[in-house]
Amino acid sequence: MATSTVDAVIPAPREAVYKFFAERDGINGHLPVVQFTLKKPGSPTPSGVGAQYQVGVGGVGLVEETTKLVPGERMEYKIIKGAPVKRHVGIVTFADAEGGTRVTYTMESEPSLPVPAKAVEAGLRVLINQFIKGAQKAFS
Repeated sequence: MATSTVDAVIPAPREAVYKFFAERDGINGHLPVVQFTLKKPGSPTPSGVGAQYQVGVGGVGLVEETTKLVPGERMEYKIIKGAPVKRHVGIVTFADAEGGTRVTYTMESEPSLPVPAKAVEAGLRVLINQFIKGAQKAFS
């Protein structure tokens, strides 16, 4: 399994940064091309645990599901459909930091195809950095 983690400080209060990541469709407009569309609401809110989002463009892409939320502290999701992976999870943690909120974003992925771990890790890092840059853009 390949794993990649990126740490960054986002110049905004923790609750705002948590909301940006946890309410996945709030990311739209801050990422190049990719859109998040809520397909199945979660509980107790639409973006709560169990929420499923189509991630892609024009209905083409993958589906991710929110699996854990600890308000202001942590969110977790997994890909459930549309990607060639046996397992893929994302874990995002939030902590107060000088100048804003420290975000630690980790992706773990086990491809269903034979791909070198280093290549997968590099790809995960690119994806994570897109989310981080989107957050920095949203709060700049």
